[in-house]
Amino acid sequence: MYSSMLHPSGDLFADISQLHAHLDGLFGPSPQGSSIRAVSRAAAFPTLNVGTWAEALEIYAFAPGLDPAAMEVNLDRGLLTIAGERAVDLPRGENDKAAVHINERFGGRFRRVVSLSDDVDPNTVSADYRDGVLHVHVKRHQSAQPRRIAVQ
Repeated sequence: MYSSMLHPSGDLFADISQLHAHLDGLFGPSPQGSSIRAVSRAAAFPTLNVGTWAEALEIYAFAPGLDPAAMEVNLDRGLLTIAGERAVDLPRGENDKAAVHINERFGGRFRRVVSLSDDVDPNTVSADYRDGVLHVHVKRHQSAQPRRIAVQ
């Protein structure tokens, strides 16, 4: 077993955090997060809401604090990709000796991919970024939309 686990430090939270780190190293990050004190840094960014209805597909990507010019939205062979980069904003102290105890805000490159159904029209994709939310709207082909047939 791990020698550090056989000789606890006396700080229960530090010992549990260390155990989480060891388990994350063996099995990958846990879905609940890698620390009992902070949100998982492995969580997907930006978080998404995806919804569909008869006429269109809507995707909302929650990405506050980004420059819209730094984001890329691409559609290629039925895969919608949202990518970009978010600056890392950490406090800086005198002579860069500041200690960061919890860093829950994601910083760095990101990429999310959503597989779209075959009935979407790739020529009707629009994207709008406002108030930290990227809204992607994709219409369905006219032939794929439900229609009422008149009975003679």
